[in-house]
Amino acid sequence: QVHLVESGGGSVQAGGSLRLSCVASETIVSINDMVWYLQAPGKQRELVATITKGGITNYADSVKGRFTISRDNAKKTVYLQMNSLKAEDTAVYYCNGGLTYSRGGFFYTTSSWGQGTQVTVSS
Repeated sequence: QVHLVESGGGSVQAGGSLRLSCVASETIVSINDMVWYLQAPGKQRELVATITKGGITNYADSVKGRFTISRDNAKKTVYLQMNSLKAEDTAVYYCNGGLTYSRGGFFYTTSSWGQGTQVTVSS
């Protein structure tokens, strides 16, 4: 079952900006530590940025100073603000992380991948 939906991708020229969003479904009570990944054509999925539930962030060296990960716990949403985009940022972007849901009065944690959102940067 897909619990996360990414959006905000598109086509931009180098130097442009995009803001990606990742929203958890209604069945999810809360989001925990979250991660953005990218997968370029023909390459393995790689980590872009992480954010803990408390807001501590980390970034891949390739995006430091250009990308900012943030979150709104009340909206169960994680964002990725991407500035100064480069052609090599072209990829499908996915989010993932710990997701808490309730069933039968108990709380459980799961994770899932969304469908991803395509980012294309032209030079």
